[in-house]
Amino acid sequence: MGNSAAPQIIAAVDGSASSYEAVAWAAVDAALHRCPLRILTSVAVPDFGPDRTLSEADMEWLRRDGERILDEAASLARHTAPGAELELATEVIFASIIPTLILRSAQARMLVVGSRGIGAFHRGLLGSVSTAVTHHAHCPVAVIHGDSAIDPESASKPVLVGVDGSPNSVPAIELAFEEAARRKVGLTALHTWSDASGVDLPHSGWEAARESEQALLAENMAGYRDRYPEVPVLRILKLDRPVRALLDESANAQLVVVGSRGRGGFASMVLGSTSNALLHTVECPMIVVRNS
Repeated sequence: MGNSAAPQIIAAVDGSASSYEAVAWAAVDAALHRCPLRILTSVAVPDFGPDRTLSEADMEWLRRDGERILDEAASLARHTAPGAELELATEVIFASIIPTLILRSAQARMLVVGSRGIGAFHRGLLGSVSTAVTHHAHCPVAVIHGDSAIDPESASKPVLVGVDGSPNSVPAIELAFEEAARRKVGLTALHTWSDASGVDLPHSGWEAARESEQALLAENMAGYRDRYPEVPVLRILKLDRPVRALLDESANAQLVVVGSRGRGGFASMVLGSTSNALLHTVECPMIVVRNS
């Protein structure tokens, strides 16, 4: 049963295929976490200046079109999670979607958006939304690409989490374990390392570096086996760049979870290079987790 006191999942929809995939994924996640789902659509239009204001008839047409999109999204959400008592609400807003989502993210469990919006007038809408909210939201942001990965075959795959040894990856590990436990699948913890010094190390030096990185990965994963004994864990250590390694391994995952900033990132860089690069390349759903 839904819990109205629980933080809600907020999904943005604009009528594009990508946004409907986001709604489907959000419905499944809301059912798994037994939390409310709110679906928003914005019918805001650009400001054409004082001489080009919208009439009441125009506003009414926009509202009805927004409600049509929401009806389709709500129907999809209920169809996607048919056995769940999904606590669902929809809302048409006339405000810009990006500042609205960022504002509401302060009280949300998660924001869910598509990676691409619809063309012509709204071209790039959700694409720009996904970039903006992952940079500035106060809660985790799930970005859904062309496939929501909720079919039985995809849903049996593990959750993949990037572990870089920094404090910023801790919230990502926490969320990844929780998602894996609720989905009843395994978790793949991927840690990459490389020789950034540019100096050719002797064999003994490489082995020492590998052992150090193995110890770092083990330290980051310590304690989770006791908390989540039902989640089988696969640890992968690769000598590779994190973006390439995560992208390759994402083919074997239903969900990728990363922190918003990695090891060595500057505090002023809200989204790290790894999460930013993966945002537009990984094909399965991805969650970016802020270290608040």
